[in-house]
Amino acid sequence: MSLSFILIPFVASALILLARPAATRQLALLATLANLAVTVYCFGCDYSQGMNCTFQAPWLPEAGFSFSLGMDGVTLLMLLLTNLVSPLIVYGSWSRSYENESRYYGLILLMIGALNGVFLATDGLLFYIFYELALIPIYFICAIWGGQDRIRITLKFFIYTFVGSLFMLLSLLYVYLQTPGGHSFAWSELVNVQLPAGTELWVMLGFFIAFAVKMPVFPLHTWQPDTYVAAPTGGTMLLSGIMLKMGTYGVIRWMMPLAPEAAHTLTPTFITLAIIGIVYASIIAVKQTDFKRLIAYSSIAHVGLIAAGIFAWNKAGLQGSLVQMLNHGINVVGLFYISDLIERRLGTRTLGDMGGIAKSAPVFATLFMIIMLGSVAVPLTNGFPGEFLLLNGVWNYNFWAGLAAGLTIIFGAVYMLRAYGLAMFGEPGEQTSGFADLNTQERIMLGAVSLLVIVLGFFPGFILNLTDSTVNRILGAVQL
Repeated sequence: MSLSFILIPFVASALILLARPAATRQLALLATLANLAVTVYCFGCDYSQGMNCTFQAPWLPEAGFSFSLGMDGVTLLMLLLTNLVSPLIVYGSWSRSYENESRYYGLILLMIGALNGVFLATDGLLFYIFYELALIPIYFICAIWGGQDRIRITLKFFIYTFVGSLFMLLSLLYVYLQTPGGHSFAWSELVNVQLPAGTELWVMLGFFIAFAVKMPVFPLHTWQPDTYVAAPTGGTMLLSGIMLKMGTYGVIRWMMPLAPEAAHTLTPTFITLAIIGIVYASIIAVKQTDFKRLIAYSSIAHVGLIAAGIFAWNKAGLQGSLVQMLNHGINVVGLFYISDLIERRLGTRTLGDMGGIAKSAPVFATLFMIIMLGSVAVPLTNGFPGEFLLLNGVWNYNFWAGLAAGLTIIFGAVYMLRAYGLAMFGEPGEQTSGFADLNTQERIMLGAVSLLVIVLGFFPGFILNLTDSTVNRILGAVQL
């Protein structure tokens, strides 16, 4: 079953790229919906005792490398995020026409398959392969269909992430060479390696650089705002909604279990960097006039809080990070779609050129408000349970850290309410007086995101129940 998550998008991608069928959009959407159906089916499996729905095939067995997949509660949550957001990304892309459309949707599916592989891999080298494979399609998506100065910006993004991943590979190889017997990349073997304190520190830093770039964590974030703005909307959704979660997931699954003592030593530094990122990105977001760039900086702030919760390494922080990884992915996809919708209508993303849109587009204003409230963690929206648990986890780690991390909610309310007010209220201008309300496709897209914001806000328990046993097992195995 776990292999299906990779095969479905890979086969569909190959078919679209090679055959270039007329119904490219429909085939891409069908493939993502098939993956979502498999995800829903996997909720019927039992993950209380560890990995389930495993798949293993020999692949260079003499080198201790195998094609090993498996899932537990945390993996399934990441698969839910990927395969819940993927149909929204594909369907949302229907609003625009792309040159060489088959290549565009084929690359999206290729990336989705690689992302699923990252979350499913239980072999270190396989994890690295999928981690790098996910970079290739998003590079071409941004470089081919991106905006102004896309080549320079995309090259910077590629260099940052590729070089960061090389540090992770060096760490993996070193731990692999310390495994007993014939050496193995299996996760279960790697986590049992006992490293000297000094060596473990360097191993941990290799993982941290790779994952901190991907999230991104201050000061390794500088590639992110420009890349998010220059990328086409579908690419931005993939980057912000799913790809950055590769970094947070990597910390939980790989970095902390393989180098727990070193991680404990540097936890104060990591949490400090995360909090600096929260405050720094939030202040810049408040001053933004470009709505898409504002959302990009808000993403840095929200992920900074997720990172702080993970590094606090207690149950509230870890559960909160998992809940918020799902909810942030949903909300940010909705926000970037809203930015694209406004740009298509007005030809601008500048907040000062907007105003009064609510008068001519009440349905759009309502759905925008629901998604915006979810992003600022208003109670009974999906953003509230995760941020509450995250702040609780950081607070339990350190009172002052929790107080500083809480600024993300205050700043978030400031910049999102400001943006909403500038865009929706006031007197309509020449550009906004004729702003058309949502068509059927747009209502379905934003309606689905808004429904998820409300449902996950009222019923967060199913996420907590799904990950509870896995979180207890991870915390029990990695004592800091």
